[in-house]
Amino acid sequence: MRQGSTNGNPNAQSTGQSAALLARVNEKKAELENLKELRDLSAAVADQMEVLQQKLATLSDGTEAIATVVGNWHNVLQAINMASAKIPNPRATEHDQTSPEESQLPLPQTLVRIPTEHAPALQAQAELAMEDDATTTS
Repeated sequence: MRQGSTNGNPNAQSTGQSAALLARVNEKKAELENLKELRDLSAAVADQMEVLQQKLATLSDGTEAIATVVGNWHNVLQAINMASAKIPNPRATEHDQTSPEESQLPLPQTLVRIPTEHAPALQAQAELAMEDDATTTS
């Protein structure tokens, strides 16, 4: 009799199993949708990080340029001071007071930057460093 009762119940067991399987499939579908959403959000965060990295690289380059200018500022002030020191001071003589053309102060010498023999080597070195920076950031 027991065999007869179990043979009559396979339909009920398969219905219970199929309901459990259907619930599990639906659960997995929901999990898949959540994973797809997570993937899309992760891709968006990765894109934003790349943009941020590019902006930080630009900021770093600008900071290096400012550091170079500030580092050279002492030399600029020293050159201006040297040029200013060579301006002759006007002397109060009777001859200078009578002649208006001669009483004008001479202008300071124009400061000109003249390239040295090391300039091409330094420029090549700077270009090589820039290329290295470009390849390491890419």
